[in-house]
Amino acid sequence: MDLRNRAVCGLAGLLLACGIPAAALSQPAAGASEALFAARCRTCHEPPIPRAPGREQFRAMPNERIVEALTVGTMKPMAEGLSGTQISGLAAYLTGRAAPAEQRGPRTATAAPAPADLKPDAAAAAILGKVRPVSSAMLKAPAPGDWLQWGRTYDGQNFSPLTRIDRRNVTSLKPAWRHAIQPGPSMPTPLVHDGVMFLQTTPDTVLALDATSGKVLWRRSYKPRGPSSQKMGLSLSGGRVFVPTSDLHVIALDARTGETLWDQDIKPSPPAMGKMAFNLRSAPLVVGDKVIQAVTGSAAPGGNFIVGLDAATGRELWRFHTIARPGEPGGDSWNGLPLEKRSGGSVWHQGTYEPALNLVYYGVGQTYDTGPLLKPSGVAGTTSEALYTDSTIALDPDTGKLVWHYQHLPNDQWDLDWAFERSLATVEVGGRPRRVVMNIGKMGILDALDARTGAYLFSIDAGTQNVISAIDPKTGAKTIDLARWPDKTKSTLICPSASGARSWPWTSINPRSGQLYVPLTDWCLTFGPPAGPGFQLLSSGVGMGPGEHPRAAASGKMGVLQAMDLKGRKLGWRQDLVAPISTSVLATAGGVLFAGDVEPALTAIDDRDGKVLWRAPLDNYPSSSVITYSVGGAQYVAVVTGMRNYHIDALARGYRDFRRARGATLEAPKGEPSVTVFSLGAGARSARR
Repeated sequence: MDLRNRAVCGLAGLLLACGIPAAALSQPAAGASEALFAARCRTCHEPPIPRAPGREQFRAMPNERIVEALTVGTMKPMAEGLSGTQISGLAAYLTGRAAPAEQRGPRTATAAPAPADLKPDAAAAAILGKVRPVSSAMLKAPAPGDWLQWGRTYDGQNFSPLTRIDRRNVTSLKPAWRHAIQPGPSMPTPLVHDGVMFLQTTPDTVLALDATSGKVLWRRSYKPRGPSSQKMGLSLSGGRVFVPTSDLHVIALDARTGETLWDQDIKPSPPAMGKMAFNLRSAPLVVGDKVIQAVTGSAAPGGNFIVGLDAATGRELWRFHTIARPGEPGGDSWNGLPLEKRSGGSVWHQGTYEPALNLVYYGVGQTYDTGPLLKPSGVAGTTSEALYTDSTIALDPDTGKLVWHYQHLPNDQWDLDWAFERSLATVEVGGRPRRVVMNIGKMGILDALDARTGAYLFSIDAGTQNVISAIDPKTGAKTIDLARWPDKTKSTLICPSASGARSWPWTSINPRSGQLYVPLTDWCLTFGPPAGPGFQLLSSGVGMGPGEHPRAAASGKMGVLQAMDLKGRKLGWRQDLVAPISTSVLATAGGVLFAGDVEPALTAIDDRDGKVLWRAPLDNYPSSSVITYSVGGAQYVAVVTGMRNYHIDALARGYRDFRRARGATLEAPKGEPSVTVFSLGAGARSARR
């Protein structure tokens, strides 16, 4: 998560920073906004603690953003019980400006209750009875029609071998079915196995659907302590569905019935004392008899961690801390800070796995508390690299022991981390095939490493960033353009935005062509004095505010789909798009790429040259990875729309502001959240290339 999104949430950031539960919001003192602020939040915001917005920041925010965050945005559950008048009043108090009536939200902001559990009826049981337990062999080599993991396969290539839908017939795609889901904060990706779709949605609800019709086969709701949070998905193995929850539990459900088999509470690591700072965002990774779950958290003392659980019982077997601790390797890389002053190192994505090496790979995010690392402390024997932030780590899945690490960017002062998926592929390097693990960080730079050793191999820069001026061809060490180093005495354009040229939506690799496809957004920030409209503070005291990317300003287009030639180690074709892509890019053996954008629409693209082949308008933002699967010889393409999350909120808001500045009139889409599925229309035939 980036600092800008956290601060822009306005009241949401205020509530989280102060730790006010949703229930406390229903009884503000006499409805007085000033009294509510004084009684509940002043101690955190006057003066502001690190990462909490202060009064100057609130005054720079539009009322609309505070109201949006609490009524339809990611923090809607935090506003349960607040009336529209109360939300509007507090927004007006924080900004010093009265909000127009249309910005005052609903009469009462309520979080939707979890739907009632549903057990399989006889017809559903007949379908579910055909669902085989997912074996280790299936996870290593899934059936072509299945989508068993977040990136489909252990290597995270996000590629489908299905060919029924191809370049010639993709224009015949039609809506096949749609299933409405409850609104709220999430970013779920469906999984499909043996004709059944498994989906985690809000509030902490898991659905099993007939993948040919959308009929609910079973539904299971979990009641967390606290509001429902944003999560990316779940995992399948051995007849079980493994589910992360909003209150730091992992549960195992029976895939055929939805019944709970075990429930494991994940305890914070000292010096952290409570769970409030932590979340489970990613889907678990199942390797053999281990369920591996990563943890995120912005300001937890001591940072974040990854746990290995016993798949049969849920018992914790090992734990790896993503922030190096004093006295351990890398422990002297924190500028002399004690452990309780170190934070960050969130792990946002499901890991990947290389069976031949028995290694799992994860990306570790930045520290949010940049101030203590801005200048050298002078403590002998220390550096400010802040391991293992902005790193690729390779772990032994049996023990959780670190095998190797590679830090892509030491001392990240821009919130431009390398936290996303680690994709594996076989690439020719030095005249011979090498197993390579790759990642593209927020700056749009691909780094390729040897999967066995972590040795640096090569980089490809998409050309959308201005922070890195050079990359050492032997080590991959980055040279920072010193003009972009944070300085609160002058304004500097930093590209990309802290939300990233790319964010959590997965890239895709076509192993047959050796092309990688990455969705990018051309947008920037201005770093500088902590004043002006829209600015938020880093803990370094440097302001962060809006800024347009020069390329987007010239073209009027914010979106980019970029191909990268892995064998040639160079950029391939580039397709500039008016609207940014908000989903993963899905590559298929039919020669078609699929991606959703914030126009909103789902688009099919020729993987050879980026030509748009087909486009289907959607009635809400596509907010998950796009997947494809097959049942009974028919191929389907599915995407979740209408769910809100940090990525969608920032992207949609940025695009709306960008277009409005050019005279366009854009309204937020109002379609109900749903799983939307397409297939070939009647009579369409697959035309072989």
